[in-house]
Amino acid sequence: MVTNKTFTMLKPDSVENGNIGAILEKITSSGFRIVAMKLTQLTTADAKAFYAVHNERPFFDDLVEYMTRGPIVAAILEKDNAVQDFRTLIGATNPSEAAEGTIRNMFAESISQNAVHGSDSDINAAIEAAFHFSEREMF
Repeated sequence: MVTNKTFTMLKPDSVENGNIGAILEKITSSGFRIVAMKLTQLTTADAKAFYAVHNERPFFDDLVEYMTRGPIVAAILEKDNAVQDFRTLIGATNPSEAAEGTIRNMFAESISQNAVHGSDSDINAAIEAAFHFSEREMF
């Protein structure tokens, strides 16, 4: 089932580098509507839970440390074909492989500090949105 919502996080490097406004402009000018958004900080427990799918990977501890080092911006976005279109907009995980004009091409520092998270499926978009937002925060 294709839905019209996806979840994103602007990661700590985006916040630290002052790129919130520029990234949000890129998102909205690409036809996405922000239906929920907040500046927040993940605890270690939050980051471990959110990225539990990677807990056996060698980069897991570094990922948790990175995601808890500073604030993030969590948001739910709406657009037809939201998940796929947002994955296209953010580009490849490795910014050196990301297409010209994508968010990661423009704002990511490295494969491990890649500026933004985007849900990889409709199911994960719903799970990730519910992780960060209560029902009353979603419009």
